[in-house]
Amino acid sequence: MSTTPTPATTPAPTATTLPLDQTTVAFVGLGHMGAPMAANLVRAGVRVIGFDLMPAALDAARAAGAEIAESGAAAAAQADIVLTMLPSGQHVLSAYADGADGSPGLLSSAKPGSLMLDCSTISVAEAQQAAQLANAVGHRSADAPVSGGVVGAEAGSLAFMVGAPEDVFADVYPILDVMGGRIVHCGANGLGQAAKVCNNMILAVSQIAVAEAFVLGEGLGLTHQALFDVASNATGQCWALNTNCPVPGPVPTSPANRDYQPGFAGALMAKDLGLALAAIEQTGTQADLGRHAEEIYRRFRDEDGGAGTDFSGIINVIREKSDHS
Repeated sequence: MSTTPTPATTPAPTATTLPLDQTTVAFVGLGHMGAPMAANLVRAGVRVIGFDLMPAALDAARAAGAEIAESGAAAAAQADIVLTMLPSGQHVLSAYADGADGSPGLLSSAKPGSLMLDCSTISVAEAQQAAQLANAVGHRSADAPVSGGVVGAEAGSLAFMVGAPEDVFADVYPILDVMGGRIVHCGANGLGQAAKVCNNMILAVSQIAVAEAFVLGEGLGLTHQALFDVASNATGQCWALNTNCPVPGPVPTSPANRDYQPGFAGALMAKDLGLALAAIEQTGTQADLGRHAEEIYRRFRDEDGGAGTDFSGIINVIREKSDHS
């Protein structure tokens, strides 16, 4: 989960696809994010045919009203839109392709002209490759990574950053509108992922800065509330402070008040920053803070025990390494 992107929601375009209650969505990947997203589609009258490798995820989707297929390919064969919500780009590309044993993948199973909608967070290059593969066999494609975390998925208030041609964006908009509160058309295929990478780099750098400021304030004798009251209404205000405040008290709904339970886990932030680092290197961008944030969160995940805690828990590492004696 991360914060929502800055631009205003793109005005709703005119779709040419079927109404929601006549649309079938194959939903592949029913994990912590996918399950509530699929449930919202069901509540909106969409026929959802789900698949996941985990039996518990299938049980939860079935309880929410989704139909369950024996495979992703079987779900795709019945759908107008094939939505993937998977852990990595390699998972997406593998799901799209036929198996080494000849088993059909999503692309070869989907009906001609299907809309392939990937809501995973993957690299820009992988998103563009997925779109090229889909287009090559006559399908249409959109990348629409999300921001807002499990809370946003449950509430149907996610932010979607969409990379797709104009006509594809128009046709996928009604489905995204059910699951989200903000939908931004960022440009061609892959540019939804580009926006997500840039947004989360900003978030990571600002979360580290906010944590360092609170630890500095502790060393200087400031109370958490005093620093929050000043910074949250001054030039230091940002989502990492005003919503995801890394100390208990000032923002009762922040993860700091529930022992840093995510939220947005440190492992996910480290993954997203790995994608940002790859993009930095690919484009030759001078991004010292982005690089350093990637290093900090990679250590947080791998060495500091932060993989399963909210990424705002980075404050505990900063505090432990500070000398306030």
